[in-house]
Amino acid sequence: MKHLRTVLLLGSAISLVACGADDVASPGEGTIVTPAPAPAPAPAPAPPAPSAAVPADCPTGTTNVGLIASPTAGSLRNCQLSGRINSDLILRNVANTIYSLSGPVNVGTDIGGSGSLAGGKAVNLTIEPGVVVFASAGLDYLVVNRGSKLFAEGSAAKPIIFTARANVEGTATDSSQGLWGGIILLGRAPISDCNTAVAGGSVDCQNVIEGTTDAIYGGNVAADSSGVMRYVQIRYSGFAIAPGNELQSLTTGGVGSGTVIDHIQSHNSSDDGVEFFGGRQNVKYLVATGADDDGLDTDLGYKGNLQFLLAVQRSGGQSGDAMIEADSNGNEDALPRQNTRVANATFIHRSTLSASVNAVLLRGGTDYTLANTVITTTRACIDIDETNGTTTRAANASLDDVGPPVFRSVALSCGTAFQDDGNVPLATLTSIFGSGANNNNNALVSTLTGTFINGANETAVPAFNAATLDPFFVTTSYIGAVRDANDTWFAGWACNSATASFGATSGLCTAIPAITGS
Repeated sequence: MKHLRTVLLLGSAISLVACGADDVASPGEGTIVTPAPAPAPAPAPAPPAPSAAVPADCPTGTTNVGLIASPTAGSLRNCQLSGRINSDLILRNVANTIYSLSGPVNVGTDIGGSGSLAGGKAVNLTIEPGVVVFASAGLDYLVVNRGSKLFAEGSAAKPIIFTARANVEGTATDSSQGLWGGIILLGRAPISDCNTAVAGGSVDCQNVIEGTTDAIYGGNVAADSSGVMRYVQIRYSGFAIAPGNELQSLTTGGVGSGTVIDHIQSHNSSDDGVEFFGGRQNVKYLVATGADDDGLDTDLGYKGNLQFLLAVQRSGGQSGDAMIEADSNGNEDALPRQNTRVANATFIHRSTLSASVNAVLLRGGTDYTLANTVITTTRACIDIDETNGTTTRAANASLDDVGPPVFRSVALSCGTAFQDDGNVPLATLTSIFGSGANNNNNALVSTLTGTFINGANETAVPAFNAATLDPFFVTTSYIGAVRDANDTWFAGWACNSATASFGATSGLCTAIPAITGS
């Protein structure tokens, strides 16, 4: 939620911040500075006249709004989406054609937690590999409503790119952020915080997703599907609708385990890299670069697994919050209780915004497992606000309480390992974390190379078998997100920052590729 203030070297980190008066939390806390409306720009020069290679019109289901010129992709036919998509639509990869969002673009109409809400309609939006979609302002964003699905399946060679007009026109920089809204996926999986007096996780437990005023999520269908997102970049997004009500690159609400999310990059979000409100979806291969708030923010009873996470904050130390923030303030006793499991992550935490900003924040409403992870920061690595829930929850522990956080093969290279902010004594934090090369190591001297690639000291830490947590996890022989220089799962499909050390084969994030068609 905070703003990026410095030049991005590699981008965002997955962050957590502590609960209470010393916290910078999402949702609903922190200082949100909404920029004043910019003065009307001078008229832009007319784009080049269309050549034979530029389509004269747009595909069915979109509106031809003329041409837009890109210094890297040339003259492009601009095909606009607006309002509500009421029937299945495919965004084809057509040479020299780009798609744009105008205002909130809704996919389908909410079918309700029961799936039978009057007026509801389920719709599929399919986006082909290599398609580029842009938006021009903070109130331009995409909402996939309950019952509808987004099939955005790119490839390593042709990722799908969601970005800002400035990026298309070549004026975005490594410090650009908050130039449009973002992507919102909504589903009917359980959540803990309801907007009416019903039981958490029930069919009627629903809420309005952050960043909007009327997009509803929640239900009791754990295996619900909101579609597939694979090989997708989301650049320069995030917008403060109001203080404490922000959009980020990817926001999910009540998304179920039937949804496929992998190979996703969030770049320069002005809020979190990603935020999950409840739900049950699992995630593999997540890159969060340059987020201005937390890298990974999970709230409202989210239960899921995440593996291979690479999160890097901007260099310079002023931007970003925590790498991981788990649970939200003020309703820690709500059920279902969050239970998040993360394996093979590398978190490069650089924020120096305030003394309370640490790399990982776990609150009383969450159960958490962190395995095979590398964390570097000049601050404290881990802050745990409660070890087994509040007094009320402790009395109801049999309902939905796993217990204190679990750490396995977590290597910390920190100014100090733990933050004692008056919630949990340092001795308790140390005991929970543990020690020993085969379990946890709180005294790592970082030997990471190229910012995030394991060096000799990281390689020397024995790995934990994450597959024992859940079959979703792949067994690895190493900790961290990137084993060595030969491990290039992020390269090609993920854009890089000002240096060529991250995803270099896909070019800079400040440029878009030529759109050559399928």
